[in-house]
Amino acid sequence: MSNIASFRPFPQHPLARALRNALLCACAFAPMAAFAAEPTQSTSVPDAAKDDKAVATQADAAPSSLGTVVVSAKGSTRSAVSISGTEIQKIQPGASPLKAIQTLPGVLYTTADPWGNNEQNTLLFVHGFSTQQLGFTLDGVPLGDQQYGNYNGLSPQRAIISEDVGSVTLSSGAGDLATASTSNLGGTVATHSSDPAKKAGVRFAQTIGSYNTTRTYLRGDSGEQNGNSIYAAIMHQDQQAWDFKGHQRGWQGDGKFVHNGNAGKLTVYAAYSDKIEPNEDSLYHGTPAGEGSSHRDNRPFMYPDFSRALAYLGANGAPPAADGNNYLNYYSDAQRTDFLTYVKYDWKLSNAFTWSNQVYFHHDDGVGVVAGPLNAAGLPKLFGVYFPGQNLKQVFGNSGYATRTTEYEINRQGWLSSLDWRIGNHQVNAGLWYEKIASSTRRRWYALDVNNPSTPYQRPLDLADPLITQYHSEIRNEVVQAYIQDAWHVSDSFTLQAGFKSSYQFAHGTVPVQPLPNSTAGFLQMPEGRIYTRGKFLPQVGALWNITSGDELFVNIQKNMRQFITYGGGGLSPWSLGSQDLFNTFKRNVSPETAWAYEGGWRFQHGLQLGPITGIDGQVSAYHVNFSNRLLAVGASAGFTTINPGAVIINNVGGVKTDGVDFAATLHFGEHFSFYDAVSFNRSRYQDDYLSGTTVVPTAGKNVPASPDWMNKFVASAQFGAFDAQLVGDYVGKRYATYTNDLSVPSYFLLNAQASYALPIRAGWLHDAKLSLNVSNLANRKGIYEVLTTAASGTYNTYPIPPRQWFLTFSTKLF
Repeated sequence: MSNIASFRPFPQHPLARALRNALLCACAFAPMAAFAAEPTQSTSVPDAAKDDKAVATQADAAPSSLGTVVVSAKGSTRSAVSISGTEIQKIQPGASPLKAIQTLPGVLYTTADPWGNNEQNTLLFVHGFSTQQLGFTLDGVPLGDQQYGNYNGLSPQRAIISEDVGSVTLSSGAGDLATASTSNLGGTVATHSSDPAKKAGVRFAQTIGSYNTTRTYLRGDSGEQNGNSIYAAIMHQDQQAWDFKGHQRGWQGDGKFVHNGNAGKLTVYAAYSDKIEPNEDSLYHGTPAGEGSSHRDNRPFMYPDFSRALAYLGANGAPPAADGNNYLNYYSDAQRTDFLTYVKYDWKLSNAFTWSNQVYFHHDDGVGVVAGPLNAAGLPKLFGVYFPGQNLKQVFGNSGYATRTTEYEINRQGWLSSLDWRIGNHQVNAGLWYEKIASSTRRRWYALDVNNPSTPYQRPLDLADPLITQYHSEIRNEVVQAYIQDAWHVSDSFTLQAGFKSSYQFAHGTVPVQPLPNSTAGFLQMPEGRIYTRGKFLPQVGALWNITSGDELFVNIQKNMRQFITYGGGGLSPWSLGSQDLFNTFKRNVSPETAWAYEGGWRFQHGLQLGPITGIDGQVSAYHVNFSNRLLAVGASAGFTTINPGAVIINNVGGVKTDGVDFAATLHFGEHFSFYDAVSFNRSRYQDDYLSGTTVVPTAGKNVPASPDWMNKFVASAQFGAFDAQLVGDYVGKRYATYTNDLSVPSYFLLNAQASYALPIRAGWLHDAKLSLNVSNLANRKGIYEVLTTAASGTYNTYPIPPRQWFLTFSTKLF
């Protein structure tokens, strides 16, 4: 049994010293408030924690009639744009929070399904930074870095039901100092849940559509009584994949209680998610032998056609040689069960002083499953060590397939505390985040019985004991971050802001079950040990100038650090290296990634009288980023002593410089039409060549792959009485597919459409009935949707553009 539950603070742990040092730094900074001049009437607080709340409030308050797609964070010294829950449901009823930000400037988001639920092949770039270099929160609670192999969080779509999202805010740069994240080099994605409704009632929505889609949503609100209100919601969804017969399905429930009293506000939130997502493998591009002769556009699995799966393999469990690296698996899926809850109290000690405290808990039980050929991808070597001299096909159930699992468990708990103090012309904010995580990863292998084959919807451990537990890794991690910042309102129109945060991580990995020696090429053992990392001073300064009531100029400069990944199952984690020697060398020589982000811009909101144009609002911003100590898995080279030739190491390989411009604006044409457009240019280029083994890889001056230079998104909206419609365009420019830019994929342009009609149903208990039609990929375009960089040159992997799909949703409110 796992000993995760018995987690205790490390002996002689430096955590107390880190807390002490962080608080001492905060106290040393506090005297900045002593320079208060004459008080002003301004009460705006431009720290991003409050910016997020302001944006959420504006977004939630947007009328159900024709409104602005994007709301800018007025009063912020950094770039921040938001999309409301109403607009999210127009994009696609049930769309995930990450899918929702696809229309925001500077964002590239791709995934396999129109909801944005599938996590295996999710790709997200913001200003050249990838998913694991961004920060993600729900109502301030950290959601981790969204790595597919779970270890420190969960996806936003598992943390909240889509229909209960109030808004999603994208803050670029390095994100707010108060953000509870160890990975937000390139910005933060903050999801905000909606509060319970002021009036009692029931909401219901039912979606049907392409590929046997069904989605049912039900929510009940108590209404507000004596300052108390609560809602509870449940959702069930099922959809078949467009190119194979696997079903994405799951249940979710969430609820929120709010008490507003004279002394403060109490919020309690809880969410449960149980999801199964079928996965398919990416398509390999490279050598003719690797690509094979089948010339597929994708790699679907074969389930439930077991007869085809049996006929597909040779006598020894090998796929056809003609398929090369693009062979087919019988099935693959991700199964995740999560429980998340938090309690928050905002205590108003006075009109000028508020103390907020929030505690949270998250438990995840997950498994990734692949049922694939026995004789592929180095498996004969692995199985031969565990079952020497035996008939492997017989050992694994005579089907020619083996079932591999990666089994996850997370228990994490944390505390967020912040002070908001107004002193004269100064608004001082200080806070502390503490999190304790105990995570485990197990790699296991099971038989796939020819007479009783398993399915993607079962957990192998529930059916039989594993034949092999290849490894079992456990990592205990504690994080502490403290920050302080002061917004000095120099005048009614000008504000200066400065602050810093300190970030500490204390991680300790153990391996209760080691892989057998020489069972994997280039891999001797999983390492154990501790790595403590400290970013003691990560500063931020900014300024805000209100030129007019409708125009703001802002500028922001900030440094941030990305803590090391604490995962024992792969990726850029030191605990996934192939020997203790490599781990120790990493610990001595490798530094965390850091970035300096510089940004400035102009927000505007004006009524106009230019013919049909009656108003405009939006934001234009420019940015520059110096990204240092980039981490990459490369071949072992001088400086990394290893007794394991051919091993892979993780090393710092230089820096990246990024320059870009975002422009997003909405033109209003009276009461019936609006046109939103977001144009972005981003150029992220490597500054250094790097060494892989003894080979110099010429990456200096090359573009970061998979991230395009140019993107353009638009949303054309129209409303006439009960009728509402949108046409959404998404242009993504050329993307390089390798680190050396020798291969690339072409641009694409996709159209999505939405139309809804408020039904003239009038009954005492039923109101606001609406019928909505959504069509994705309206023109049914084909091509490469997502590109995965897998090598410095010569090869890459892709996923295709999903075909046109339609969805019809009926929604209404009761009582």
